[in-house]
Amino acid sequence: MKKNSPEGKQRFADLTLLKSSGTSYPDSPKKAKLETFENLFPDRDYLITFDCPEFTSLCPVTGQPDFGALTLRYVPDKKCIESKSLKLYLFSFRNHNSFHEEVVNTILDAVVAACKPRRAEVIGVFRPRGGIAINVKANFGGKVDE
Repeated sequence: MKKNSPEGKQRFADLTLLKSSGTSYPDSPKKAKLETFENLFPDRDYLITFDCPEFTSLCPVTGQPDFGALTLRYVPDKKCIESKSLKLYLFSFRNHNSFHEEVVNTILDAVVAACKPRRAEVIGVFRPRGGIAINVKANFGGKVDE
């Protein structure tokens, strides 16, 4: 199926962010949009992994920046997450006040709502603040194994 074929145009019709010539950065997760595309292999289990080694958000109490690495792993069902929309969604946390535990669970909930995967997990490994590092892992649908 070619991109410019009628089937290709229909399949990618909902991908507004990827097709956009300019990039608009949402200033909060509520304003960000996760876009999806059709999984061409829904009869098979396979693992998709996204790594974001430069994740930032803000401490909800002090307003100081928090830095960490996020990993999203999921087994898709009928839909897959489009990577540019995920990048913009994660970027939206940059000026958002939230505890690490909330960040990880919010991202997992958004991914599940967007693509309804068979299984998913989000892992956040956050840099120490005040001498303590925080690592958070949230799962949906059971363990995600390779």
